[in-house]
Amino acid sequence: MPELPEVESVCRALEGDLAGRRIRSVRLFTPDVAAHPDAETFCAALQGRTFLKLRRRGKFLIAALDDGARLVVHLRMTGRLLLVCGTDDLETHTRAAFLLDNGRELRFVDMRRFGRLWLLRAGEEDVFTGMANLGPEPDSPGLNAAYLRAACGRSRRAIKTCLLDQSVVAGIGNIYSDEILFEAGVCPDRPACSLTDAEWTRLAQCIPAVMDFFTRQNIVTAEEYRNTAGKEYRNTPWLRVYGHAGEPCPRCGTPLARIVVGGRSSVFCPACQAAPQEDNARADGQET
Repeated sequence: MPELPEVESVCRALEGDLAGRRIRSVRLFTPDVAAHPDAETFCAALQGRTFLKLRRRGKFLIAALDDGARLVVHLRMTGRLLLVCGTDDLETHTRAAFLLDNGRELRFVDMRRFGRLWLLRAGEEDVFTGMANLGPEPDSPGLNAAYLRAACGRSRRAIKTCLLDQSVVAGIGNIYSDEILFEAGVCPDRPACSLTDAEWTRLAQCIPAVMDFFTRQNIVTAEEYRNTAGKEYRNTPWLRVYGHAGEPCPRCGTPLARIVVGGRSSVFCPACQAAPQEDNARADGQET
């Protein structure tokens, strides 16, 4: 699933080619991909509009249009945005296509059909996408130890579950939560209320550092993005724990373990991310 670094890569790869381009027509091959408004209104409202700027918020892509409207995209599990020649054959699982004034076409391809598009018209309150409930970005100055402790420190939820909560921090998913917790030396199934002040401080430092590192590794040129049809992300060589269960820990050599936390596969080092016994005891006396 694309997380913040991958979505940022898509944003940067497409923005230059979309800015200033006018939408000649819109086709929805799967009408319910348009979550708001209805498919007919969605297509009609976008026809003739011009892309001004593309930006990212959490895992959302937001395209500003010349009439003040915003086209919002969430890739979810398998969504991809492709910019191709308008005469190219449609790729399997193409859900929507935006024909541009230069003959190219922006296509939304999604094998599992979880991705969604929204059109928010000028002045329309966003009660549709969920962006209003997002927490701060990982690089926000306000994302510090005090904020994390206030948001999660009284919860008995696993700390990984807290990191996956988009209302706590925007943009972190299953992959990078494992990487962040490894860097911070915190086991993913630790109750958040058991973390020490030092651990909250390490988490506040590791969240922006890890997300920035992987964002930089994932950046591709517009040409590279086109040549790989938006399928290739560059995080794999740099992942230290995610996807490496059973392999030696890159720090201490202990075999990495896999557990399930909140229904999500999680990989960690039992030695480097061991919970101090006194912290576990303290968690027993905290509120849920």
